[in-house]
Formats: sequence, structure tokens, C-alpha cells
Amino acid sequence: MGLWLGIAGRIGGILALVALIALFVEKLILLVGFLAFALKAIVVLAFVLVFGIVGYLAFKTWRDSCKRSDA
Repeated sequence: MGLWLGIAGRIGGILALVALIALFVEKLILLVGFLAFALKAIVVLAFVLVFGIVGYLAFKTWRDSCKRSDA
């Protein structure tokens, strides 16, 4: 009887270790996916910011040139 309990304990321990490793890998994949999404969002926001700054500078230059032509 003790032999069977020992074998069952070892198999249960191995199965628990495999389950923990599988859970760790799953969470690691989710973390990498979140980091990839965050990086993409930062890149998109940077492009939007650059386009906004360029648009602002173009509008400012156009406004200044209109003021000079009127004077």
C-alpha cells in the first residue's frame, strides 16, 4: 500500500509541476502580447504627435505669411 502511495505522490508531483510550468508559459505569452501592444500604441501615438506638431508649424507659418502680406 505504501508503495502505491509513493508512486501516486511522485506522479502527482510531476503533474503539478507540469501544470505550473504550463501556467507560467501561458502568463509569459500574455505578458509578451501586452508589451507588444503597448509598444505599438506608443509608436502610433508618437506618429500622431509628430503629425500634430508638423500641422501646427505649417499652420503657424501660413498664418505668419498672411500677416506679412497684409502689412
